[in-house]
Amino acid sequence: MTEPAPAVEVKPGDRLLGPRGRRIGRVDAVFADYLLVRTGFILPVDLYVPREAVSSSGGALRVELDRKAAYEAWHRPLKRAPHDEP
Repeated sequence: MTEPAPAVEVKPGDRLLGPRGRRIGRVDAVFADYLLVRTGFILPVDLYVPREAVSSSGGALRVELDRKAAYEAWHRPLKRAPHDEP
């Protein structure tokens, strides 16, 4: 039987990087199923990044999507946030 992958340790303030090491944003809040990531400075945008999409490499948090693709995929709240009732 295979062991589940260890959970990636995430805390507010951590940087989230894309596949080429380019910055996507900073973690603003950590929830059970997703990370709230704030992008930009002048006109910030919140991304709702599923935790299973995040990996850790060399001490940095990474996702496989670049900034534009991350925005398209995650700029809306998840359909079922952890505080929603079943």
